[in-house]
Amino acid sequence: MTQSGIAALAERMKASVGSVVVGNENAIELALVAILCEGHILIEDVPGIGKTTLAKSLARSMDCTFQRIQFTPDLLPSDITGVSVFNQKNGEFEFRPGPVFCQVLLADEINRATPRAQAALLEVMEERQVTVDGQTMPVPRPFLVLATQNPIELEGTFPLPEAQVDRFMLRLDLGYPEEAEEHEIIARFRGRSPLDELQPAVQASQLLDLQQECRSVHVSNDLEGYAVQLVRATRGHPAIELGASPRATLALYRGAQALAALRGRDFVIPDDIKHLARYVIAHRIILDPQSHLRGRSRQAILDEVIASVPVPVEREEPLVRHEA
Repeated sequence: MTQSGIAALAERMKASVGSVVVGNENAIELALVAILCEGHILIEDVPGIGKTTLAKSLARSMDCTFQRIQFTPDLLPSDITGVSVFNQKNGEFEFRPGPVFCQVLLADEINRATPRAQAALLEVMEERQVTVDGQTMPVPRPFLVLATQNPIELEGTFPLPEAQVDRFMLRLDLGYPEEAEEHEIIARFRGRSPLDELQPAVQASQLLDLQQECRSVHVSNDLEGYAVQLVRATRGHPAIELGASPRATLALYRGAQALAALRGRDFVIPDDIKHLARYVIAHRIILDPQSHLRGRSRQAILDEVIASVPVPVEREEPLVRHEA
């Protein structure tokens, strides 16, 4: 499939999800980027703005199985991964899969669970498999974890460890809708929910092919160097105590390939990388204590980092073009 074909499928996906989710076109596009890169998404925003609706709409539009886990302090790892139970009829233990054995998993309010429960997602997010009682089982593919957390309410929460935050390819915030969009929400949901009538825009098996096609999008040496320099610049900024990891570099590189394909190109341009940088890098950096005391935000400091790295001169055509 050519990049124009990927773009056409992406438009169908956007239209499908957009028939339910009002506004947030950028968030829908970024979610598609994560799906095409086999990445995961962390949404930090207040309750009631459509995080669950977005996850369900994505799953139905892709014809993927969907499960939701409400994270609470009493949640156990076995509630996520599954548990072995003794079958008295045959005298053997049998594994009963947990909700993680799906294609789109909504981890709602993930920071309300204890670190022990949070850690149950580490293996499956990175390796797409679950190990229980020494037995390793793959989860269905494509596989997407969409986790949410409320950045305002901190009582009774457990901050995600850096190792887990780093496994999320993108961090998004949906924000409040505009006034006209809020009227549109009322109109759409006045009667029956449009989610009930949503039909798949693409088959799950097609997504696996699209994921491979995105890897063929050309990235010039200059732009590869630009992505590397952006991430490395976070490690030397005086206001940043801990910079982004090499996993961020790979996420930025692959994300730019997917974004270019979604926009109908078979080559990456500098704007693809700059656009994705704030969503890929910001949640992965740790500010030094003085920056916190001064009230400086991660995004403001990341903007300084991006401004400090020279942008490669954009050529009209890539040096190498990949034919589909």
